[in-house]
Amino acid sequence: MGDVVKDLAAGTVGGVAQLVVGHPFDTIKVKLQSQPTPLPGQLPKYSGAIDAVKKTIAAEGAGGLYKGMGAPLATVAAFNALLFTVRGQMETLLRSSPGAPLTVNQQFIAGAGAGVAVSFLATPTELIKCRLQAQGASATPAAVAEAGAAVTAAVKYGGPMDVAKQVLRSEGGVRGLYKGLFPTFAREIPGNATMFGVYEALKQYMAGGTDTSGLGRGSLMLAGGLAGGAFWISVYPTDVVKSVIQIDDFKNPKYSGSIDAFKKILKSEGIGGLYKGFGPAMGRSVPANAACFLAYEITKSSLG
Repeated sequence: MGDVVKDLAAGTVGGVAQLVVGHPFDTIKVKLQSQPTPLPGQLPKYSGAIDAVKKTIAAEGAGGLYKGMGAPLATVAAFNALLFTVRGQMETLLRSSPGAPLTVNQQFIAGAGAGVAVSFLATPTELIKCRLQAQGASATPAAVAEAGAAVTAAVKYGGPMDVAKQVLRSEGGVRGLYKGLFPTFAREIPGNATMFGVYEALKQYMAGGTDTSGLGRGSLMLAGGLAGGAFWISVYPTDVVKSVIQIDDFKNPKYSGSIDAFKKILKSEGIGGLYKGFGPAMGRSVPANAACFLAYEITKSSLG
């Protein structure tokens, strides 16, 4: 049980570090993913990531970049504790002998197993987060102009708890909170397999062998940041599909499911539509995961 407690504590600290560093990037990513396709002759609401940052701050202040943070902050401890704990237990099962280091391939398997577990926690958390982050982003430029430059789309949700209450009340109860579970699986399983596999491969490369205990903080941050980038490179289109499914209108849905969403995005926007918000996602992933893995390693080491 000692290792479980260490993973729980270290995963919690790592998750908080990741969230504080990365949430503004995530907000911009979701705003870009959720903005509607402009009508012919019209410009999109956001021309890119920098434009989205400027307009968000102008309309909502700097706090707008942290919109929706309540939901993941409330669960980030549980999410990362579960992620690192399941990964740790998978490592125990996969080891050839007690204390033996895992191969890179075994780390891929351990990461995939952790991805299965965290999907059940990530789906409702991200649904709430995406609903809050996307508020206002779905208003078309024409509608905003017609209502006046200072007027944004009507605010539907008052906060994370309000999102949960409305979904439970009018979108099928608990099942409504798990809208987007399939694309979440499609993101978390291969994504975490890639992230943990790449993390271990980079650590072993920099250490010149399987003993990575002597690596410094800079090396851990580099490995963690690049591993986080590898996560998004491997699964980004599934994240776009997840986001549009989770913010889709319940009564008048635009998409019948994940495959339909994928096809419609590809048809109307081309391959680029599946990479909307990719820049902010990568910009977030490298520093956020560098902070996460460093905080995790330092915390676990300090616990003995």
